[in-house]
Amino acid sequence: MKVGFIGLGNVGGKLAGSLLRNGPDNGLHLTVRDLDRAAADPFLAKGAAWGESPKAMAAECDIVITCLPSPAICSAVVEGPEGILEGLSDGKIWAEMSTTDEGEVKRLGAKVEAIGAHPVDCPVSGGCHRAATGNIAILAGCDRATFEKMLPILTLMGRRILHTGALGTASALKVVTNFLATANLVSLAEALTTCKLSGMDMNIAFEGIKISSGNSFVHETESQVILNGSRDINFTMELVLKDIGLFQQIAEKSGAKLDLSPLLIEIFKDGIAKYGGDEWSPNIIRRYEESAGIKVLAPGFPPEILDDEPEERGYEVVAMR
Repeated sequence: MKVGFIGLGNVGGKLAGSLLRNGPDNGLHLTVRDLDRAAADPFLAKGAAWGESPKAMAAECDIVITCLPSPAICSAVVEGPEGILEGLSDGKIWAEMSTTDEGEVKRLGAKVEAIGAHPVDCPVSGGCHRAATGNIAILAGCDRATFEKMLPILTLMGRRILHTGALGTASALKVVTNFLATANLVSLAEALTTCKLSGMDMNIAFEGIKISSGNSFVHETESQVILNGSRDINFTMELVLKDIGLFQQIAEKSGAKLDLSPLLIEIFKDGIAKYGGDEWSPNIIRRYEESAGIKVLAPGFPPEILDDEPEERGYEVVAMR
């Protein structure tokens, strides 16, 4: 099985790393590509092949995976000159692992299907630290037959794999989860600031939230780098704004009247105006720190989150019925 991977950034590089690490024992040969050739060098040194173009990769590989920063960039890679569509043929698979627009992945998917190939949208969730160890969750939208072909590859990159239904359903559900994570992050920024201002011991406050009904995945991860001061979670404010903007589009299209979502968008627009789109997303707490004239810090917390769970082969999660 030949698999091509395009996009070796914060998330894509880690997912491709899992394929490189686990692939040889499972009959998988990896080809990689990134606009920054240097990003591919560690993969090439460990035996991966270099893709000369998306077209060439699609022609040579059974499956081509994209993991790119925006829907526009993905569209250019798929349908632009020397793009994936020019190299695809009957029976091959294009898998989109970016967090992208549901409508755009359906539009591109229709072009893929017209060739006789099969599209899958399979975004990931769980943070870069879990992407690095192959323990991240993966949502997959496609017909069932394509999912079963893709599942053995997905289990080399992630632990829990959920078939969400038809193409596009995974992308829609993914931005729902990112909206919820953003709501958690902003509420934690407010909670931690309030704890600091009220004179609480911040180490005790962290543990109290962790063992209580106020706990969340975001608290167990992002609160640690907030309190450390690094605020490094490998995810930028600009990416947060993109994702919650996609969620808001789904809400508006479905007719949902929301209060929190538009507020979160305004908060992150303000954060970007103040600190820049490349600022790490947990530094949204700076809006509250600067207003209060404090720093929300505590000793003993790590500068980055690492996954300490052992890697295990992934498996399909089946929804309750």
